[in-house]
Amino acid sequence: MSRITSALRVVPDFPRPGIVFRDITTVIRDPQLFGEAVEALAAACADTAVDVVVGIEARGFVLGGALAYVLGAGFVPVRKQGRLPAAVESVAYSLEYGEAVLEMHIDAIQRGQKVVIADDLLATGGTASATIDLVERTGASVSRLLFLIELIGLGGSAQLHAHPHTSLITL
Repeated sequence: MSRITSALRVVPDFPRPGIVFRDITTVIRDPQLFGEAVEALAAACADTAVDVVVGIEARGFVLGGALAYVLGAGFVPVRKQGRLPAAVESVAYSLEYGEAVLEMHIDAIQRGQKVVIADDLLATGGTASATIDLVERTGASVSRLLFLIELIGLGGSAQLHAHPHTSLITL
């Protein structure tokens, strides 16, 4: 993981002053590093039943799509408000620098399915917690949450409703 950690780009004051953004595009543009990250995330699911991988917009799409392929699972995007074309379930939530709404197609996940949620970063846990809520409204269960990076000082893991999670890099 040290090669992946050293490849991350750190962008101060983005998207607003005081926020330090961890940019994974420098990792995913390198096929070897991208492959290592996806394989490590997949390995974290070795003992986990997975029917569907949910990727959180936008970088969670990149990781989640690749992960779903490796795991032989379906992929479902969770998007920002107003970007999905069919009927949706919505959830409003707070994040470290404001308010937002996430949406998922109401027919994307079936009752009883086992779901893994993937995203690039766990910070305060608001986005992940909102996604857990969306998934559980369908009657599916969240088997595990996967993150490339976790900012441990922000306490996000406490917001995951005791669901198991794996973070490849902790900062």
